[in-house]
Amino acid sequence: MTTAPAAAGEVLWTPPRDVRERSRMGHWLDWLERERGLAFATYEEAWRWSVTDLEAFWSSIWDFFDVRSETPYERPLNDRRMPGARWFPGARINYAEHALRLDGRSGTDVVLVAHSQTRDPVSLTADELRDQVARAQTGLARLGVGPGDRVVGYLPNIPEAHVAFLATARMGAIWSSCAPELGVQGVVDRFAQVEPMVLLTVDGYRYGAKSIERTAEVAAIRQGLPSLRATVAVPYLEEADPGRIPGAIAWQALLAETPATGFEPVAFDHPLYILFSSGTTGLPKPIIHGHGGILLEHLKALGLHTDLGPQDRFFWFTTTSWMMWNYLVSGLLVGATVVLFDGDPASPDLDALWRLAADVEVSYFGTSAPFLMACRKAGLAPGRDVDLSRLRGVGSTGAPLPADGYRWVYASVRDDVHLGSLSGGTDLCTGFVGQSPLVPVWAGEISCRMLGAKVEAFDEHGGTVIGTPGELVLSEPMPSMPVGFWNDPDASRYRAAYFADYPGIWRHGDWITITERGSCVITGRSDATLKRGGVRLGTAEFYAVVEALPEVADSLVVHLEDKAGHGPGELLLFVVAAEGHELDDALRRHISAVLRTSLSPRHVPDSIVAVAAIPRTRSGKKLEVPVKRILGGQAAESAASREAVADPRSLDAFVALAAQRAERAGGSATGA
Repeated sequence: MTTAPAAAGEVLWTPPRDVRERSRMGHWLDWLERERGLAFATYEEAWRWSVTDLEAFWSSIWDFFDVRSETPYERPLNDRRMPGARWFPGARINYAEHALRLDGRSGTDVVLVAHSQTRDPVSLTADELRDQVARAQTGLARLGVGPGDRVVGYLPNIPEAHVAFLATARMGAIWSSCAPELGVQGVVDRFAQVEPMVLLTVDGYRYGAKSIERTAEVAAIRQGLPSLRATVAVPYLEEADPGRIPGAIAWQALLAETPATGFEPVAFDHPLYILFSSGTTGLPKPIIHGHGGILLEHLKALGLHTDLGPQDRFFWFTTTSWMMWNYLVSGLLVGATVVLFDGDPASPDLDALWRLAADVEVSYFGTSAPFLMACRKAGLAPGRDVDLSRLRGVGSTGAPLPADGYRWVYASVRDDVHLGSLSGGTDLCTGFVGQSPLVPVWAGEISCRMLGAKVEAFDEHGGTVIGTPGELVLSEPMPSMPVGFWNDPDASRYRAAYFADYPGIWRHGDWITITERGSCVITGRSDATLKRGGVRLGTAEFYAVVEALPEVADSLVVHLEDKAGHGPGELLLFVVAAEGHELDDALRRHISAVLRTSLSPRHVPDSIVAVAAIPRTRSGKKLEVPVKRILGGQAAESAASREAVADPRSLDAFVALAAQRAERAGGSATGA
């Protein structure tokens, strides 16, 4: 058995002495001093200016990255209120125009590389990408698509998805996508809300060695979308048989005619795409993001914070259902080559993505915290086993990365890599706490609040706190905040989602600690935060301790309050034992002892229960709140949509436990 995980706070990486000369962040700071007369000695000074003088900051991003508009904007920010802030009124721009500009790249440079377990690798040069996008635009226009119409993709992370999205954006239409592992009801629940005109789809895909047929699902999805005028089929599982989806237009036929010329200029807040919340409870929220907000935010986040440029090959493991796919596409904005992967990241083994990074010479490798922790637990050492000499950055998101995960990256990947833990979400399609080339990396901590993001921690009275956990809020607007929700004309659903608790302040729903030095620690969802003995406990700290044990593969913790208010309630820890182990009494005692010594006696659970799997969303987030609701007696079908769960069967154990608890209590099993 193992010892407690490493303590947080150890410095694992420091900026090189010449960072201001070498990084885009440094170049921007020099530009500010030269062009605007603004000099900042530290990142913290620059951040404070960026969240105070919003107009000057965001206009500097516009000018530094040479954003182009058909008409001049009136002013950077016309109304500072939330919700309702109006950014760059009067501007008419197009996201796709900037993505396809590819500054610093020649027409023959490869700008998109795609690897897949379904077909051979594909690469596109800048000229080929531009040509395919323009041809796809012609094809979509031929189908009747125009500005404001919706085009949706039931597509994997393949070049055709990127081409179709950019063609849609180029003509001012609105894009949305779902990965093909999502079932029929989950797709219809999302796409039916936006009434798409055109559906692009594949016939199936391979996940590892397994072929996944999708023609029957596509037929059912088409039946569930009465607004469709056309379906475009991308032959993928069976490339030699392009007619497997009856009545569909072949992808090559869509691209067959003369490429379109020009880009449709649209208002700054014109809808670019619609992203959907996970939909674990109720219908997924259709979140509208605008051309201008995404353009400026991603230029800032990828260009300055991630320090990407034309010299980089940018990879992030994602599906088209997750906002990180949209983030990945935006690598084109800063001239980077975008690297795609479709398939099982653990097939044939966990080294697969690291081998891909070596083969493609990836310079920035993005993934999820659970993937990095799985690599650590498996004892991988990719820096020893493959050539990662081009790798200079690793990104982690999807869940808090424990200190031991940081230490593993520096010990087993590269000791000089810049590790960036990123936290944000679908709601803003970005991270608002993350990395900076000018700020050290501390074990277990997110390095900084990102430029233009006034992230604060609020206590239970709405006061700002430093050094203690609080509600994560944004007290100033950002351009990438949603334009709104689809079919929410009075913005009532939008206000209820983010502004109900603190009028005029965005409440994000995470539990955060901002340290004295400006770094941040996310300790889980605030609605899943455990309150025991009058003290709030973040779920992430449980997982950092429990999942560091080699005997534990996964875990989930919930606190069930005493409904009568007579006692402290019940703290339940659910554990998936690692292969070759079982959750016996000895392991239960050991888990309790490690929690007691590593954290506190309050963290020792009342019960430790074995389960076969932990329910997660398709982007890897643990379903703590739905599990708590099920165990509290809520019907499973209303507590969590099985379509939103990566493995719907993972809920069964909790439904059964809820039934047992209700029977013991002499009630009815409403969770069944």
